[in-house]
Amino acid sequence: MKRILVEVRSALFKVFSLRDGMADEERISESIRRDVNFKGTNLWTLIFAIFIASIGLNVNSTAVVIGAMLISPLMGPIMGVGLGIGTNDFELIKKGLKNLGLAGAISIATSCLYFAVTPLQDASSELLARTNPSLWDVFIAFLGGLAGIVAGTRKEKSNVIPGVAIATALMPPLCTAGFGLATGQWYYFLGAIYLFFINSFFICLATFLIVKKLRFHNKEFSTPAREKRVSRYIIIISVLIILPSIYLAYRIVQRSIFENSAKKFVKDAFHFARTQVVSHDYTFDGKEGKIELLLIGQPLSEHYLDSLRKSMPAYGLINTKLAVLQGLDAKQKIDLAAIKASVLEEISASERYNDTMAENADKEERVYPELGQELQALYPGLKEYSLNAAVVHSFDTIHRDSVILFVGRFKPALDRKEKTKLGLWLKQRLQADSIKLVFE
Repeated sequence: MKRILVEVRSALFKVFSLRDGMADEERISESIRRDVNFKGTNLWTLIFAIFIASIGLNVNSTAVVIGAMLISPLMGPIMGVGLGIGTNDFELIKKGLKNLGLAGAISIATSCLYFAVTPLQDASSELLARTNPSLWDVFIAFLGGLAGIVAGTRKEKSNVIPGVAIATALMPPLCTAGFGLATGQWYYFLGAIYLFFINSFFICLATFLIVKKLRFHNKEFSTPAREKRVSRYIIIISVLIILPSIYLAYRIVQRSIFENSAKKFVKDAFHFARTQVVSHDYTFDGKEGKIELLLIGQPLSEHYLDSLRKSMPAYGLINTKLAVLQGLDAKQKIDLAAIKASVLEEISASERYNDTMAENADKEERVYPELGQELQALYPGLKEYSLNAAVVHSFDTIHRDSVILFVGRFKPALDRKEKTKLGLWLKQRLQADSIKLVFE
């Protein structure tokens, strides 16, 4: 039995060995050291990539952002620092940190310049995604760093490095930081720098661990005292980097747990037929949390909201405040929320309608304006609608009337007064004499 276990262990070591297909150590070190430098081609490539990434974030184009990340040279200095720590090369550590700081400063300055002159100043979803780091960003950075350094030690290069550049996303946070500076939004700036720090540190840590695992030769020093002094500096620097990251990772875990608990609570407790949550905001400062909800439809009684608040500890939401805006309190925000919902709906789903009718040869064709955003701003409960020309046939006479037919589905359904107001608005908006409304 012992012999079988030894054989199995030996087979597993061979299967998972990192030395199989490994390039020469000198060649690996030379490749990493070459990418640490930031001057000439690397510097111009970085500037061009930053402009591309800033434009992609500005117009909310994921494809453009990915393209910028593929040509970004930012991983070089980070992996250089990891190699330097793993081989006691203090000069390489200083050089890597210096070039990483230079690259970061140039990146932020370039993106700040772009966002200062661009007419598009709204924060897109691609930008907002880089302002709130989560626990998953830590895992992605660390695992991506492991994949990157392992791929960098192979004789045959693969498509792993471009994939790591996309997954770890070093460039978008710097562009978002530039956006925060250009627009004076310090929350965006700090959140983006926070994400860049996480990505950089865990890529560096992954490089250090693999270098140690592969037992790269440590740098030899002229005297034992100098070696001891450099080792002490490396330990101090490592501790100074590790301690903040542990605290930041702890805060990320806390916030992630809070947000997941808050989402589950809202999903379970605010599920009504005549009341809908149109927007939500979860905030957590490390000790206390707040859930702010915007509701439309039938208002919930304060007594019922108090009962919901008492059930929050069951979801792990102990020191959490629940703020609900509804009815008159929601009027100031409802239009903005409805317009945002309308825009998102139009992006995620293709809305079709018929602009012509061809039942008879003498039927008149007419194209009606796009009313989706206006209708949803006025009636947030509108789920779908169609607008077409129609011919009404009367069995009492041979007369046929041409009307505009509006078919809509509302949730909750409109009352008689609201239906009348809708008909009058459509007549004025379309400058039509006759409107026929059909409600599903």
